[in-house]
Amino acid sequence: MTPLFRKFLGTNWLLVVNMAAIIVFGVYAIYNASSYREGALSTVWNQQIRWALIGIPVFFAAALIDYKWVRWGAWPIYLLGIVSLIVLQKYGVEVLGQKRLRVGGLGEVNPPQIAIMGGILCLSVVFGDLQRWIPVFRYPSLRMIAAGIVAGIPGAMVLKVDFGSATVWGPVFCGMLLVGSIPFRYLITLTLIVLCVVPIGYFFALKPYQQKRIDTWMFLLTNQEHKVDLKDEGWVPNFLLTAVGSAGMEGKGPLSQKVEDRASIHRTFFPNESINDFIFSVVAEEFGFRGAILLLSAMALLLLQSIFVAFCSRDQLGRLIVVGIVAMLFIHSFENAGMNILLTPITGLQFPFVSYGGTFLVVCMFMMGLVQSVWIHRNISPVAKAGADEQDEDADER
Repeated sequence: MTPLFRKFLGTNWLLVVNMAAIIVFGVYAIYNASSYREGALSTVWNQQIRWALIGIPVFFAAALIDYKWVRWGAWPIYLLGIVSLIVLQKYGVEVLGQKRLRVGGLGEVNPPQIAIMGGILCLSVVFGDLQRWIPVFRYPSLRMIAAGIVAGIPGAMVLKVDFGSATVWGPVFCGMLLVGSIPFRYLITLTLIVLCVVPIGYFFALKPYQQKRIDTWMFLLTNQEHKVDLKDEGWVPNFLLTAVGSAGMEGKGPLSQKVEDRASIHRTFFPNESINDFIFSVVAEEFGFRGAILLLSAMALLLLQSIFVAFCSRDQLGRLIVVGIVAMLFIHSFENAGMNILLTPITGLQFPFVSYGGTFLVVCMFMMGLVQSVWIHRNISPVAKAGADEQDEDADER
């Protein structure tokens, strides 16, 4: 039995089935949200299948290769993310209110997702290995400063093009701080600083339309509908609540066929973003409360399994990689579901593995491949492996 095949057999197949089930359900949800529409939107579910097929070899490549490559491979990915953000600023095209890059036959690419992926990998190296390479970074304050710079540069660049993706950085950074051997007194100080900076960021960093989204959310959440124009900024939040609230326990059932009397059919008010930003509302309206709970339970199971993998990691680097990935997937899931029921402001974050988006789907599958790599190599000691490799070389020479 070859080592590669042994690794393949050692894959956490429950995690693979869990992820595959969510992806399949996502394709079905996109089909129901778009196939009855006119034009290019009617076939986007085909494109989602194509991206999922591209993600399969990416997933298994990341899973079967030892994640120790992150120590040197994280930085090229990080630089690629920054360069792609610069290119996006100059040559990006506007798609549904956000800039995208068109790359040949691949279609539209979303650079912020690449930047976030590179940032998670680099933060794992900073918190996990930097103090061993450069002894001065054994001081937690210096590691926090280095991590802040690593996360701050792409975070500020992402904020200019996609406010929703920029909000991911905070939870990811905090999650990795918790397992990055940083004393709690530093974490408390950082939390207090952030709480002081948030009001300043609201008034001076956010654009007027972003402030209006937060104001609208607050008014609707506190039953002050009279302060919101339901035909303007309150139109989408109001109909999202209508879709979710009118579904009941069983939902209204999927609908994909065209009909003449569009006014009598549900989902007709959904904008084009129903295939990505508002996919949770589509799921909740079609399959009801039980369908929404099933989706959230499947994602919760995926995250809990990943946390278990983090506990089983052979070293701090693997643990940090998994925690960063779990934090990213959690905030995406929480924010996407939350903004569809007005638990959080509308920010445009996608639901992992379910929302339409090729770059995001491949990035998520790649990251889950890294989680699998941490699991597969959990019992392989780096020192023992190096000794075994030397013995194999000596045997070959003899």
